[in-house]
Amino acid sequence: MAIHIRRREFISLLGSAAAAWPLAARGQPSERVRRVGMLMHLAADDPEGQPRIIAFEQGMRELGWAVGRNLQIDYRWAAGDPDRFRKCAAELVALAPDVVLAASCTPLVVALQQVTASVPIVFVGVADPVGAGLVESLARPGGNATGFTVYEYSMSGKWIELLKEIAPRVTRAAVVREPAISGTGQWGAIQSVAPSLGVELFPIGVRDAGEIERAIIAFSRGSNVGLIVTGSPSTSVHRHQIIALAARLLLPAVYPYRYFVASGGLLSYGPDPTDQFRRAAGYVDRILKGEKPADLPVQVPTKYELVINLKTAKALGLEVPAALLARANEVIE
Repeated sequence: MAIHIRRREFISLLGSAAAAWPLAARGQPSERVRRVGMLMHLAADDPEGQPRIIAFEQGMRELGWAVGRNLQIDYRWAAGDPDRFRKCAAELVALAPDVVLAASCTPLVVALQQVTASVPIVFVGVADPVGAGLVESLARPGGNATGFTVYEYSMSGKWIELLKEIAPRVTRAAVVREPAISGTGQWGAIQSVAPSLGVELFPIGVRDAGEIERAIIAFSRGSNVGLIVTGSPSTSVHRHQIIALAARLLLPAVYPYRYFVASGGLLSYGPDPTDQFRRAAGYVDRILKGEKPADLPVQVPTKYELVINLKTAKALGLEVPAALLARANEVIE
Protein backbone atom coordinates (compact mmCIF):
# COMPACT_ATOMS: atom_id res chain seq x y z
CA MET A 1 0.00 0.00 0.00
CA ALA A 2 2.86 2.37 0.85
CA ILE A 3 4.50 1.69 -2.51
CA HIS A 4 1.20 2.45 -4.33
CA ILE A 5 0.89 5.80 -2.53
CA ARG A 6 4.43 6.78 -3.43
CA ARG A 7 3.74 5.95 -7.09
CA ARG A 8 0.57 8.08 -7.04
CA GLU A 9 2.48 10.92 -5.45
CA PHE A 10 5.21 10.61 -8.06
CA ILE A 11 2.71 10.62 -10.93
CA SER A 12 0.92 13.62 -9.41
CA LEU A 13 4.21 15.45 -9.01
CA LEU A 14 5.17 14.60 -12.59
CA GLY A 15 1.82 15.90 -13.82
CA SER A 16 2.25 19.13 -11.90
CA ALA A 17 5.71 19.65 -13.36
CA ALA A 18 4.43 18.97 -16.87
CA ALA A 19 1.63 21.49 -16.37
CA ALA A 20 4.19 24.04 -15.24
CA TRP A 21 6.40 23.68 -18.34
CA PRO A 22 4.14 25.73 -20.65
CA LEU A 23 3.98 28.45 -17.98
CA ALA A 24 7.75 28.55 -17.80
CA ALA A 25 7.94 28.73 -21.57
CA ARG A 26 5.46 31.60 -21.55
CA GLY A 27 7.63 33.37 -19.00
CA GLN A 28 10.60 33.37 -21.44
CA PRO A 29 9.14 34.22 -24.88
CA SER A 30 11.26 34.37 -28.02
CA GLU A 31 12.18 37.94 -29.06
CA ARG A 32 9.58 39.65 -31.24
CA VAL A 33 10.70 40.35 -34.80
CA ARG A 34 9.87 43.87 -35.98
CA ARG A 35 9.40 44.66 -39.66
CA VAL A 36 10.89 47.69 -41.43
CA GLY A 37 10.23 48.61 -45.05
CA MET A 38 12.95 50.45 -46.98
CA LEU A 39 11.95 52.34 -50.13
CA MET A 40 14.93 53.54 -52.19
CA HIS A 41 14.74 56.02 -55.09
CA LEU A 42 17.82 54.50 -56.76
CA ALA A 43 18.04 51.38 -58.93
CA ALA A 44 18.94 48.13 -57.18
CA ASP A 45 22.30 47.96 -59.00
CA ASP A 46 23.30 51.58 -58.29
CA PRO A 47 26.55 51.44 -56.28
CA GLU A 48 25.41 54.39 -54.16
CA GLY A 49 22.61 52.31 -52.64
CA GLN A 50 24.66 49.72 -50.77
CA PRO A 51 26.68 52.10 -48.53
CA ARG A 52 23.40 53.68 -47.40
CA ILE A 53 21.85 50.32 -46.53
CA ILE A 54 25.01 49.29 -44.69
CA ALA A 55 25.01 52.56 -42.72
CA PHE A 56 21.36 52.10 -41.71
CA GLU A 57 21.82 48.47 -40.68
CA GLN A 58 24.96 49.37 -38.73
CA GLY A 59 23.06 52.11 -36.94
CA MET A 60 20.31 49.66 -36.06
CA ARG A 61 22.82 47.09 -34.75
CA GLU A 62 24.36 49.72 -32.47
CA LEU A 63 20.87 50.21 -31.02
CA GLY A 64 20.31 46.51 -30.38
CA TRP A 65 18.56 45.44 -33.59
CA ALA A 66 19.86 42.64 -35.78
CA VAL A 67 18.45 41.30 -39.05
CA GLY A 68 17.45 37.68 -38.56
CA ARG A 69 17.09 38.00 -34.79
CA ASN A 70 14.64 40.77 -33.95
CA LEU A 71 14.51 42.71 -37.21
CA GLN A 72 13.33 42.08 -40.76
CA ILE A 73 13.95 44.61 -43.55
CA ASP A 74 12.01 44.53 -46.83
CA TYR A 75 13.58 46.50 -49.71
CA ARG A 76 12.04 48.08 -52.78
CA TRP A 77 14.00 50.00 -55.46
CA ALA A 78 12.10 52.62 -57.46
CA ALA A 79 14.92 53.55 -59.90
CA GLY A 80 13.71 57.14 -60.20
CA ASP A 81 10.48 56.04 -61.91
CA PRO A 82 7.29 57.78 -60.62
CA ASP A 83 5.16 54.77 -61.60
CA ARG A 84 7.40 52.53 -59.52
CA PHE A 85 7.14 54.95 -56.57
CA ARG A 86 3.44 54.16 -56.26
CA LYS A 87 3.82 50.44 -56.95
CA CYS A 88 6.67 49.95 -54.48
CA ALA A 89 4.90 52.01 -51.81
CA ALA A 90 1.77 49.86 -52.10
CA GLU A 91 3.82 46.65 -51.96
CA LEU A 92 5.64 47.68 -48.80
CA VAL A 93 2.52 48.84 -46.97
CA ALA A 94 0.81 45.54 -47.88
CA LEU A 95 3.53 43.75 -45.88
CA ALA A 96 2.25 45.49 -42.70
CA PRO A 97 5.58 47.02 -41.60
CA ASP A 98 6.06 48.65 -38.21
CA VAL A 99 7.78 51.59 -39.94
CA VAL A 100 8.94 52.52 -43.45
CA LEU A 101 12.19 54.32 -44.27
CA ALA A 102 11.77 56.40 -47.46
CA ALA A 103 15.01 57.47 -49.07
CA SER A 104 16.01 60.76 -50.65
CA CYS A 105 12.91 61.69 -52.58
CA THR A 106 9.75 63.69 -51.84
CA PRO A 107 7.51 61.72 -54.27
CA LEU A 108 8.38 58.49 -52.43
CA VAL A 109 6.96 59.93 -49.22
CA VAL A 110 3.94 61.33 -51.07
CA ALA A 111 3.30 57.89 -52.58
CA LEU A 112 3.51 56.27 -49.13
CA GLN A 113 1.18 58.81 -47.54
CA GLN A 114 -1.35 58.22 -50.32
CA VAL A 115 -1.33 54.52 -49.43
CA THR A 116 -1.34 54.84 -45.63
CA ALA A 117 -2.07 57.46 -43.01
CA SER A 118 -1.17 55.17 -40.12
CA VAL A 119 2.11 53.37 -40.86
CA PRO A 120 4.96 55.51 -39.46
CA ILE A 121 7.32 56.92 -42.11
CA VAL A 122 10.89 58.13 -41.60
CA PHE A 123 12.19 60.03 -44.63
CA VAL A 124 15.79 60.80 -45.51
CA GLY A 125 17.04 63.51 -47.85
CA VAL A 126 13.77 65.36 -48.55
CA ALA A 127 14.34 68.96 -49.73
CA ASP A 128 11.26 70.81 -48.46
CA PRO A 129 8.96 68.62 -46.32
CA VAL A 130 6.81 71.56 -45.18
CA GLY A 131 6.40 73.04 -48.67
CA ALA A 132 5.59 69.59 -50.06
CA GLY A 133 2.90 69.08 -47.40
CA LEU A 134 4.59 66.04 -45.87
CA VAL A 135 4.64 67.59 -42.37
CA GLU A 136 2.91 70.52 -40.69
CA SER A 137 6.16 72.03 -39.46
CA LEU A 138 9.76 70.97 -38.87
CA ALA A 139 9.39 71.25 -35.10
CA ARG A 140 6.04 69.43 -34.89
CA PRO A 141 5.45 67.20 -37.93
CA GLY A 142 1.94 66.34 -36.79
CA GLY A 143 1.20 63.32 -39.00
CA ASN A 144 2.64 59.87 -39.68
CA ALA A 145 5.95 61.12 -41.15
CA THR A 146 9.16 62.71 -39.90
CA GLY A 147 12.81 62.48 -40.77
CA PHE A 148 15.78 64.36 -42.16
CA THR A 149 15.90 67.19 -44.68
CA VAL A 150 18.63 67.16 -47.29
CA TYR A 151 19.43 70.86 -46.87
CA GLU A 152 18.85 73.87 -44.74
CA TYR A 153 17.20 76.29 -47.19
CA SER A 154 19.73 79.10 -46.85
CA MET A 155 22.55 76.69 -47.68
CA SER A 156 21.30 76.39 -51.28
CA GLY A 157 22.58 79.88 -51.99
CA LYS A 158 26.08 78.54 -51.38
CA TRP A 159 25.96 76.64 -54.70
CA ILE A 160 25.83 79.77 -56.81
CA GLU A 161 28.55 81.40 -54.70
CA LEU A 162 30.81 78.40 -55.31
CA LEU A 163 30.03 78.35 -59.03
CA LYS A 164 31.02 82.02 -59.31
CA GLU A 165 34.16 81.45 -57.23
CA ILE A 166 35.47 78.56 -59.32
CA ALA A 167 34.28 80.03 -62.66
CA PRO A 168 34.26 83.85 -62.27
CA ARG A 169 33.19 84.46 -65.88
CA VAL A 170 29.80 82.80 -65.40
CA THR A 171 26.95 85.29 -65.80
CA ARG A 172 24.15 82.84 -66.67
CA ALA A 173 23.42 79.71 -64.65
CA ALA A 174 20.91 76.97 -65.32
CA VAL A 175 19.44 75.43 -62.18
CA VAL A 176 18.66 71.79 -62.97
CA ARG A 177 15.79 70.80 -60.70
CA GLU A 178 12.49 69.00 -60.26
CA PRO A 179 10.16 71.71 -58.86
CA ALA A 180 7.94 69.25 -56.98
CA ILE A 181 11.02 67.86 -55.23
CA SER A 182 13.50 70.71 -54.87
CA GLY A 183 10.87 72.91 -53.23
CA THR A 184 10.30 76.64 -53.25
CA GLY A 185 12.61 77.33 -50.30
CA GLN A 186 15.67 75.98 -52.07
CA TRP A 187 14.95 77.85 -55.31
CA GLY A 188 14.23 81.05 -53.37
CA ALA A 189 17.59 80.84 -51.58
CA ILE A 190 19.46 80.60 -54.89
CA GLN A 191 17.44 83.49 -56.33
CA SER A 192 18.21 85.71 -53.34
CA VAL A 193 21.98 85.41 -53.86
CA ALA A 194 22.16 85.57 -57.69
CA PRO A 195 21.71 89.37 -58.21
CA SER A 196 24.61 90.30 -55.91
CA LEU A 197 26.88 88.02 -57.96
CA GLY A 198 25.70 89.31 -61.31
CA VAL A 199 24.30 85.94 -62.35
CA GLU A 200 21.05 85.44 -64.25
CA LEU A 201 19.21 82.23 -63.41
CA PHE A 202 17.37 79.87 -65.76
CA PRO A 203 15.41 77.03 -64.12
CA ILE A 204 15.48 73.76 -66.04
CA GLY A 205 12.80 71.27 -65.01
CA VAL A 206 13.84 67.70 -65.70
CA ARG A 207 12.16 64.33 -65.44
CA ASP A 208 13.90 61.94 -67.84
CA ALA A 209 17.10 61.45 -69.83
CA GLY A 210 15.75 62.94 -73.06
CA GLU A 211 14.52 66.12 -71.42
CA ILE A 212 17.77 66.55 -69.50
CA GLU A 213 19.87 66.31 -72.66
CA ARG A 214 17.70 68.65 -74.73
CA ALA A 215 17.52 71.30 -72.02
CA ILE A 216 21.22 71.36 -71.15
CA ILE A 217 22.34 71.40 -74.80
CA ALA A 218 19.95 74.26 -75.58
CA PHE A 219 21.17 76.29 -72.61
CA SER A 220 24.85 75.67 -73.41
CA ARG A 221 24.56 77.60 -76.69
CA GLY A 222 24.86 80.85 -74.73
CA SER A 223 28.10 82.37 -73.46
CA ASN A 224 29.55 82.48 -69.92
CA VAL A 225 27.18 79.77 -68.75
CA GLY A 226 27.30 77.26 -65.91
CA LEU A 227 25.13 74.68 -64.14
CA ILE A 228 23.77 74.22 -60.65
CA VAL A 229 22.48 70.67 -60.27
CA THR A 230 20.12 70.18 -57.32
CA GLY A 231 19.37 66.87 -55.66
CA SER A 232 16.44 64.88 -57.05
CA PRO A 233 15.63 61.35 -58.26
CA SER A 234 16.23 62.33 -61.90
CA THR A 235 19.55 64.06 -61.31
CA SER A 236 20.78 61.16 -59.15
CA VAL A 237 19.68 58.41 -61.51
CA HIS A 238 20.95 60.32 -64.58
CA ARG A 239 24.05 61.80 -62.95
CA HIS A 240 26.49 60.12 -65.35
CA GLN A 241 24.65 61.63 -68.30
CA ILE A 242 24.64 65.12 -66.74
CA ILE A 243 28.35 64.91 -65.86
CA ALA A 244 29.20 63.73 -69.38
CA LEU A 245 27.16 66.57 -70.92
CA ALA A 246 28.89 69.14 -68.72
CA ALA A 247 32.29 67.79 -69.77
CA ARG A 248 31.42 67.67 -73.48
CA LEU A 249 29.90 71.15 -73.52
CA LEU A 250 32.64 72.61 -71.26
CA LEU A 251 30.15 73.72 -68.62
CA PRO A 252 31.39 74.40 -65.07
CA ALA A 253 28.88 72.75 -62.75
CA VAL A 254 28.18 72.55 -59.03
CA TYR A 255 26.56 69.36 -57.72
CA PRO A 256 24.71 68.43 -54.51
CA TYR A 257 26.71 65.38 -53.39
CA ARG A 258 30.24 64.02 -53.34
CA TYR A 259 29.38 61.02 -55.49
CA PHE A 260 28.76 63.34 -58.46
CA VAL A 261 32.33 64.62 -58.17
CA ALA A 262 33.73 61.13 -57.66
CA SER A 263 32.12 60.27 -61.01
CA GLY A 264 33.84 63.20 -62.78
CA GLY A 265 31.84 66.26 -61.76
CA LEU A 266 33.65 69.53 -61.01
CA LEU A 267 32.57 70.50 -57.49
CA SER A 268 30.00 69.51 -54.89
CA TYR A 269 28.72 70.98 -51.67
CA GLY A 270 26.23 69.13 -49.54
CA PRO A 271 25.62 66.64 -46.74
CA ASP A 272 26.83 63.07 -46.64
CA PRO A 273 23.78 60.92 -47.59
CA THR A 274 25.30 57.87 -45.91
CA ASP A 275 25.55 59.71 -42.59
CA GLN A 276 21.85 60.60 -42.79
CA PHE A 277 20.92 56.92 -43.15
CA ARG A 278 22.94 56.14 -40.04
CA ARG A 279 21.13 58.91 -38.15
CA ALA A 280 17.76 57.69 -39.47
CA ALA A 281 18.30 54.44 -37.56
CA GLY A 282 17.85 56.44 -34.36
CA TYR A 283 14.37 57.59 -35.36
CA VAL A 284 13.35 54.12 -36.56
CA ASP A 285 14.51 52.73 -33.21
CA ARG A 286 12.50 55.31 -31.26
CA ILE A 287 9.36 54.60 -33.28
CA LEU A 288 9.75 50.84 -32.81
CA LYS A 289 9.93 51.53 -29.07
CA GLY A 290 6.65 53.43 -29.08
CA GLU A 291 7.29 57.07 -30.00
CA LYS A 292 5.14 58.79 -32.64
CA PRO A 293 6.47 60.47 -35.82
CA ALA A 294 4.23 63.44 -35.06
CA ASP A 295 6.30 64.15 -31.93
CA LEU A 296 9.77 63.75 -33.48
CA PRO A 297 11.05 67.01 -35.05
CA VAL A 298 12.40 66.96 -38.59
CA GLN A 299 16.18 67.34 -38.45
CA VAL A 300 18.55 69.21 -40.77
CA PRO A 301 22.05 67.99 -41.70
CA THR A 302 24.72 68.53 -39.06
CA LYS A 303 27.57 69.07 -41.53
CA TYR A 304 28.27 69.79 -45.20
CA GLU A 305 31.28 68.78 -47.25
CA LEU A 306 33.03 70.60 -50.12
CA VAL A 307 34.64 68.32 -52.71
CA ILE A 308 36.63 69.45 -55.77
CA ASN A 309 37.83 67.43 -58.78
CA LEU A 310 41.09 69.00 -60.00
CA LYS A 311 41.26 66.80 -63.09
CA THR A 312 37.86 68.07 -64.23
CA ALA A 313 38.82 71.67 -63.46
CA LYS A 314 41.90 71.31 -65.66
CA ALA A 315 39.84 69.80 -68.49
CA LEU A 316 37.52 72.83 -68.30
CA GLY A 317 40.44 75.25 -68.32
CA LEU A 318 39.73 76.45 -64.80
CA GLU A 319 42.29 77.37 -62.18
CA VAL A 320 40.91 76.60 -58.75
CA PRO A 321 41.58 79.48 -56.32
CA ALA A 322 43.92 78.60 -53.47
CA ALA A 323 41.38 79.87 -50.93
CA LEU A 324 38.77 77.46 -52.30
CA LEU A 325 41.20 74.54 -52.21
CA ALA A 326 42.04 75.36 -48.61
CA ARG A 327 38.36 75.11 -47.62
CA ALA A 328 37.76 71.80 -49.40
CA ASN A 329 37.07 68.72 -47.31
CA GLU A 330 38.39 66.55 -50.14
CA VAL A 331 40.31 67.17 -53.36
CA ILE A 332 40.16 64.52 -56.08
CA GLU A 333 43.17 64.63 -58.43
